[in-house]
Amino acid sequence: MDLAPIGEGFEARDALRNSLDLAKKAEALGYNRFWVAEHHSMPGIASAATSVVIGYVGAGTSRIRVGSGGIMLPNHAPFVIAEQFGTLEALFPGRIDLGLGRAPGSDRPTAHALRRALDKNGDDFPELLEELRFFLGEVRPGQKVQAVPGAGSNIPIWLLGSSGFSAQLAGQLGLPFSFAAHFSPEYTLPAFELYRRNFRPSGSLEKPYAMLALNVFAADTTREAEHLATSQHQSFLNMIRGRPGKIPRPVEDMDAIWTPEEKAMVQSRLGGSVIGDREAVRNGLEDILAKTDADEIIINAMIHDHSARLHSYEIVADVMKQNAASAVG
Repeated sequence: MDLAPIGEGFEARDALRNSLDLAKKAEALGYNRFWVAEHHSMPGIASAATSVVIGYVGAGTSRIRVGSGGIMLPNHAPFVIAEQFGTLEALFPGRIDLGLGRAPGSDRPTAHALRRALDKNGDDFPELLEELRFFLGEVRPGQKVQAVPGAGSNIPIWLLGSSGFSAQLAGQLGLPFSFAAHFSPEYTLPAFELYRRNFRPSGSLEKPYAMLALNVFAADTTREAEHLATSQHQSFLNMIRGRPGKIPRPVEDMDAIWTPEEKAMVQSRLGGSVIGDREAVRNGLEDILAKTDADEIIINAMIHDHSARLHSYEIVADVMKQNAASAVG
């Protein structure tokens, strides 16, 4: 999962080039999919025009699935998203995922700039989703408004969430579900239980399929991994303080930066991260998989240094391949 992070000392064009480089690396390492997340008015995130970034990544890769993790549907007319992702599917057939969320991905002034109705809190998400699925479905007799491209494209739709709303809806509709444990770890198990309990087989899925989103910081030593993770800790701290900015360079001592109260707030959101060397990452991922029975893990690493970020994903891929080989053996 990628937000096209803009590090201190760099610009959006650097972040976007790094995203493509990471996607190529992920494809070579055997990752299954590369998702881009929609955020707005964030100085440290370059993935606001999510569909455009997906097209850029799709054109620079050949096999890996590319998609959204996610599109914040209440920010957009469903018809426009049907056209955008229909176009992406036409360009990269069989490789596009459409992950959808109901959060704004922004604050109220930015939501206003997006022309979003400020009296809405996401409760109309089911209706917006139904409209989007209608335009992505087969054209009906007499249907005057059609998404071209888009209609009949059968693009896989995922529901994303950090609470029970989307978990329950995904289960009721028989859609795959991805939970945002990378910033809401405390509700992971209840959300998965709610999803599985409410699941009804559909034309999309016969049985539940649950994905878990995690922050994973891997390095050759645990100390180095902990050092790299301080960039994301600082970034979240800056958001708490109302001063979002570019992704900071890592620091040696976070206790010199945050107060005990701020530390607790950051850890409540990022405390589910897996941080360490190969062995620590292996143990952490095995433990999480055992507890959640997740079908798939999608990982995020907000690391300032691009080469260190690539190496982190390389270590995770190596760990997972070794685990798979051990399971077969």
